[in-house]
Amino acid sequence: MVPAFLLGLREGIEAALIVSIVLAFLAKTGERSRFGAVWTGVGLAVVFSVAVGGALFLTGRQLEGTAEELFEGSAMVLAVGVLTWMIFWMRRQAAGIRRTLESQVGEAVASGSSLALVALAFLAVGREGLETALFLLAAATASGVGEALVGGVIGLAAAVAVGYGIYRGSRWFDLRTFFRISGLLLIVFAAGLLSHGVHEFAEAGLLPDTPTAWDLSAVLPHSDGLGQWLRTLFGYSATPTVLELAVWAGYLAIALAYFLRPLPPFPRPAPSGATTA
Repeated sequence: MVPAFLLGLREGIEAALIVSIVLAFLAKTGERSRFGAVWTGVGLAVVFSVAVGGALFLTGRQLEGTAEELFEGSAMVLAVGVLTWMIFWMRRQAAGIRRTLESQVGEAVASGSSLALVALAFLAVGREGLETALFLLAAATASGVGEALVGGVIGLAAAVAVGYGIYRGSRWFDLRTFFRISGLLLIVFAAGLLSHGVHEFAEAGLLPDTPTAWDLSAVLPHSDGLGQWLRTLFGYSATPTVLELAVWAGYLAIALAYFLRPLPPFPRPAPSGATTA
């Protein structure tokens, strides 16, 4: 449940941040009458994301044997790829996301068409919704459908509350710290998810079945108690194969080294009237 909660909270806050910036800019520029177009786009994005997520869950439940293993392994690996991209994209773009969105909203308002605002909100929130559906599917494969859905819903509900606070100008929630800490936790979760995906591909015969690195089943089994919690959150396995362990450690080392490196300064817009040589 913890990974699903964190995924729902992180994706929900990203979507809420986008919506709050758009609404705050419209309010500041005297365009409150355009709120309806934004909420229409948000509503359509939510319906679309739920429909896609439901289709993915139903597809996974209908498969059996090798087809199920390939589907689950593919979903996990795809989720790791998208999750990794999302973590690093947000870390790089967070400093300039407000300016970018306000520019897009200004262009949409200037066009005189409410459809442009509907499309902007739909695309922005829909992207987060599709990512959430994919991540929850992968989390459900690792920890169970019930836990994933409950954790995801609680995380999204908490994100809505945070988003409202952002819109109202609240400063108690430090977004920079949140994205940094959640990014670190999600990298560890992604490493475990990738290891699970490798396990599924090995069971399907797509990857070699390497020897077991160790067996801690008698001390800390991953099927219940603390071991099960560690498996859900960090990808712990009491009996990892050499390949699974190598993939887990390799991803973690590369992703953390890249995530913790200092970022170059975000480029600031040139002053009005400035010329380039």
